[in-house]
Amino acid sequence: MVHANPFRFTSADGLSISCTRWDGDRTPTGVVQIAHGLGEHMGRYAGLIECLVDAGLVVYGNDHRGHGRTAPSPEFFGDFGPGGFDLLVEDMHRLSCIAIGEQPGRPLILLGHSMGSFAAQKYALDYSECIHGLALSGSGALDGLVEVVRSSGRDPGDLLNARFQPARTPCDWLSRDPATVDAFLNDPLCFGWLQPAATESFFAAAAELADPARLTSIRPDLPIYLFSGTEDPVGQRLRGPAVLIGRYREAGIANTAYDYYPGGRHEMLNETNREEVRRNLLRWIAGVIA
Repeated sequence: MVHANPFRFTSADGLSISCTRWDGDRTPTGVVQIAHGLGEHMGRYAGLIECLVDAGLVVYGNDHRGHGRTAPSPEFFGDFGPGGFDLLVEDMHRLSCIAIGEQPGRPLILLGHSMGSFAAQKYALDYSECIHGLALSGSGALDGLVEVVRSSGRDPGDLLNARFQPARTPCDWLSRDPATVDAFLNDPLCFGWLQPAATESFFAAAAELADPARLTSIRPDLPIYLFSGTEDPVGQRLRGPAVLIGRYREAGIANTAYDYYPGGRHEMLNETNREEVRRNLLRWIAGVIA
């Protein structure tokens, strides 16, 4: 049985950050911290969280600033505030410190999806000593994605959905599973894209994430795992993950692994083959903990 334990902490700018710890009835073997993607919230991860807890893990997650129950009201959806993307990452580190304090001695895995994966990439530049493994879902090279978005001059949401025309919805790029797409569109806590200042703050992280000198600040023995669908537009149809893995290896990080799923779109954790994806993720986590 999964027990949800909501709590909050106050960020550096005074914003109240909505968090939850999910645990089961047995002593956990490790900790997974989830950083969710753009326009969503931690409530969308219920199926994955149940799977992780059933496997003997305790899970922590927060709704990012400008998202979900952390946003003071819907008018703040997509607004990071003056602290921007940097403070979003600092919020993640604050949650890690809470998790480490509550689960002493247990290995901590950071799992980031989409925007949360780019936040996790940035997190690793400064705080890799805090985590025992880094898993990236729907990720890639942010600089490559930014270049495509800016050169197109198109709305990012329209651009991401372009390869799936004629599309049933504006969000067909998320998953081949219509129920997943419809649930996103009908969720009052979900939205399409960031506000302009937050977009600029997010995209500004691209140069740092691609900087070879900064990448060497990640401890070289950190296990890193990427998983992506071959049709994911955020990963530029695997171009982004390949570039990212190459950069990590050039920085001396040898323990990198990946799984690519033919036909998969952006949300592999919500794809039609989600059970396979979760099994492979659990297998990698078990290896890190062991």
